[in-house]
Amino acid sequence: MDAEPVAGEQRLALFAKLYGRELEELVPLARPLEYEEGQIIFEEGEPVFGVYFIDRGKVKLAKRSLGGRRQILKLVGPGEILGEEALFDEQAYSAHARALERTATEFVTVKEFHAFLEAHPRVALKLIEQLSREIKGFQSKLLETSYESSLGRVANLLLSLVDKWGEEEDGGLYIGVKLSRTELAELAGIASETASRLLARLRERGILALDGQRIIIRDRARLAVLSSKVKSAR
Repeated sequence: MDAEPVAGEQRLALFAKLYGRELEELVPLARPLEYEEGQIIFEEGEPVFGVYFIDRGKVKLAKRSLGGRRQILKLVGPGEILGEEALFDEQAYSAHARALERTATEFVTVKEFHAFLEAHPRVALKLIEQLSREIKGFQSKLLETSYESSLGRVANLLLSLVDKWGEEEDGGLYIGVKLSRTELAELAGIASETASRLLARLRERGILALDGQRIIIRDRARLAVLSSKVKSAR
């Protein structure tokens, strides 16, 4: 695991905007680490050593069920924190994290981050608010998995990704992250074969364009209408 420092003026800059200028005090304590595409950041069951602040790149957090089925819990990118949910029990990571592309992080140990939060309760409150939003997001995803069709889940997932990371390009909106069909399926909670079939159908309708692992939304309005129709049919 090779470290490649981010320019000094950029380190934790995104987080200072989100959590307050106090976070800049972590810069002397943070260890810059860079991961290549596909590299494991931490494994499920590994002891919790600290948290990772994402400066650039994308990471997936995934977990295997007792039956062996893998589920991607969330994707994180610039300005987000990885491993913060394990901060308060200090035992083990409950899922594994893998870089989806070259990713630059700032690593802070549990002990140092705890001391920082004790000295800056305003940042601690913002972190708690973020964790609360994530819990609500997981609850919504659970309900979606229980009640929505596979098509509805894929449509909602693509819309949420383009809202978060979308990039305009000729003829559409790139969702901002490369995903294999298996990864898309694990995010949506459906079978890989189903994900491939649904993507092909949406491409045939002119709603999407597919370029390897890149998904481009050609007609966002129709995708949104399709998502709404699926929800209203519940």
